[in-house]
Parts: sequence; structure tokens; C-alpha cells
Amino acid sequence: MNNRVKLILYIVFLTGACVCGWKFYQTYTAASARAAAEKLDPPAVAETNAPPVIGTNAVPDPAETDPATNTAALTNASPAQPAKPVDTGRHYGRMMSCGAMAFACVVGLAMLLAHDVSRITANRVEDFLFNDDGAPMVRPEYDEAEEVWTDGRHLEAIQLMRDYLKKNPSEIYVALRIAEIYEKDLLNPLAAALEYEEVLKKKLPPDRWAWSAIHLANLYSGRLNKIDQAVALLRRIVAEQARTPAAEKARLRLAQLDAGTDPEPEPVVAEEPPPAPPEPVRPASKLPPGFRPRD
Repeated sequence: MNNRVKLILYIVFLTGACVCGWKFYQTYTAASARAAAEKLDPPAVAETNAPPVIGTNAVPDPAETDPATNTAALTNASPAQPAKPVDTGRHYGRMMSCGAMAFACVVGLAMLLAHDVSRITANRVEDFLFNDDGAPMVRPEYDEAEEVWTDGRHLEAIQLMRDYLKKNPSEIYVALRIAEIYEKDLLNPLAAALEYEEVLKKKLPPDRWAWSAIHLANLYSGRLNKIDQAVALLRRIVAEQARTPAAEKARLRLAQLDAGTDPEPEPVVAEEPPPAPPEPVRPASKLPPGFRPRD
């Protein structure tokens, strides 16, 4: 994902989570306050036109006891009507909408953070295995193996590197170095291919794995003459690591193999023996022709 797009998504999700969360809080507070107020102060009963209640000991007025008048009074009286309750559904609906939008923004922000954390962790693992220049991080025991290699004792150096790799299995660069020694110094492509096959079984960063696979495919299609295995490995690189630069190299190699224009591997030039020393120049003889000086 592009860093600019990622930054925009961060801003959108963070702003949306804050705004929707604040709206949710405001709506929830208002609805809770209104519900509490209605619970403490119930709505008043509507006033009626009913006549006042007359005590039982009072003498009724003849006018009031008139059947016609009394009937009219009872007719004008209306039963008590409760006040219309306040509609709170709209507030609760708005509150739930804001809550759902805030939750969606928080989920999107969490996914972005998880993606970045995973990438940072992977980069730290790669930095642990390799330094910034792509060269392996050295250790004293490994330095000893390199010194033995410098002296030309290649098999002994490989054995020291294997011992070091057993103690430090996470340092995959040692296995790559062993494969390189087999290929370039001992001129044993089969042993080098076996080492690369073991390396590809390890859990490596995508780019490192893809380039190691490219190197193994070159061995297959070159000195080992295993075209089918090379094609299968190149297709695996394209399928599994399509976003790596090595995948572009794999596509180019597949096109070359399909077209039958695969370049020949560079021939291994043997070292020429040192020139023989020149024969000593003898001084010119003063003897007649056909005679030579005694040795």
C-alpha cells in the first residue's frame, strides 16, 4: 500500500472515530438525562371541567339538585387525560448510528496498525539476519570460518560454518554462504542446489526467499540441466511472491525458457599454468661451424 494512501486512511479513520464517538457520547448523555428527568418528574394530569366535590354533610342547593342542571354538569365533565409521552426513539436511533460508525472506524484503524506492526516486526527480523548492505552480521566463530576459507581450506570452512549454523539456526546467511562456496569455490552445483533447497524450506522474508529461489532456478537451468524443475520453481516465485522484484526476474526467465532463448551459462575458465622460465642464453661461440663447446 502506498504511504500516502495509508496516511490518508489513518487520518480518515482517526477523525471518524473521534467525531462519531463524541456524537455518540452527546446523544447518550442527552437521552439519559431526559429519561431521568421524566422518571423524577412525571407529567401532570390534564385539568377537567368536573365540579368540585361537595362534602357529604353539606346541604345541596336546590338548583344544583335539579335533574336537568345536574345532567348538564355531568355532561361537561371529562375524564383525566395523561400527557403525551416524549418520543425518544429518534435519539436512540441517532445514538446507535453514531456508535456503529465509530466502531467501524476503530476496526479500520486497528487493521492498519496491525499491518504496520507486522511489517515492522518482519523488517526487524530481516535486519537481525542481514545488515543494511545485505552482508551477514559476523560473529567470532563465523569469522574463524571465513579465515579458514581465505586460506583455501574450503571443506574445513564449510564444516565450521555448519557447526555455527547448528548453534544459531536463525542465521540463514550462513547456509547461503555454504551454498556459495560449493558453487563458486568447489565447482559443485549439485551440492549448492541441495543447500539452496534446504534454505527455501526455512521461513524467510519474501524478498530474500524469492532471490534465493532465483539462484536455485539458475542452477537448475544451467549446469544441472534440469529445465522442468527450473520452470516449476520460477512459476512458484511468480505465484507466491508476485510483488517482489525477483518475480519480475522470474517472468523474464520464463519468457526466455519458453522462447528457447535461454542464455548459456558462463563457462568456467580454468586457471592457466604459470609460464615456463626462459632458457638461459648462452654466449656466442667462436668455434668453426659444426663444432660446439663442451658442457
